[in-house]
Amino acid sequence: MQQRSGTRMKTAPLKAPSRALSATAVEASVERVDSSYLECLMGYNARRAALTIIELFMERMSVYDLRPVNFSVLLLITHNPGITSRQLCSVLGVLPPNLVGMINLFEKRALIERRPHPSDGRAMGLHLTASGHRLMRDAEKTAAALELEATAKLSASERKTLMRLLQKVYL
Repeated sequence: MQQRSGTRMKTAPLKAPSRALSATAVEASVERVDSSYLECLMGYNARRAALTIIELFMERMSVYDLRPVNFSVLLLITHNPGITSRQLCSVLGVLPPNLVGMINLFEKRALIERRPHPSDGRAMGLHLTASGHRLMRDAEKTAAALELEATAKLSASERKTLMRLLQKVYL
């Protein structure tokens, strides 16, 4: 028994350790993992699908030295010549300080250039250089091929439906 400030406190008696499972019982218990609850969760399934595609993306885009966010930024510049940094941040949900370093890196790699915005004297529009166009032409082809590979078990119609449904979640 323990004493505290002159008052006696009772402590619970220690329990004997429970019997440990035998190695055979442990092995049998994990022979088949029940993941059915996880497989019913949208976030789990979306994340697993994303990880599958991102793994392929990282592997294939390494030749271009592009990560997913780099590719997204350059792709938006490709299809929106003159887009501003503010617009990129808004569309992609990227914080301005994070984008500044990326834009500077793209300039150092001679992939983009800044030009005065035609209607906003305070803003600079972002444009691909010739080498940026070449890189993105090849990167887009690679991205299209890897997406088809990653979703090979889906028909074209299923791909289209899945894309529409995923966009309903976040748009």
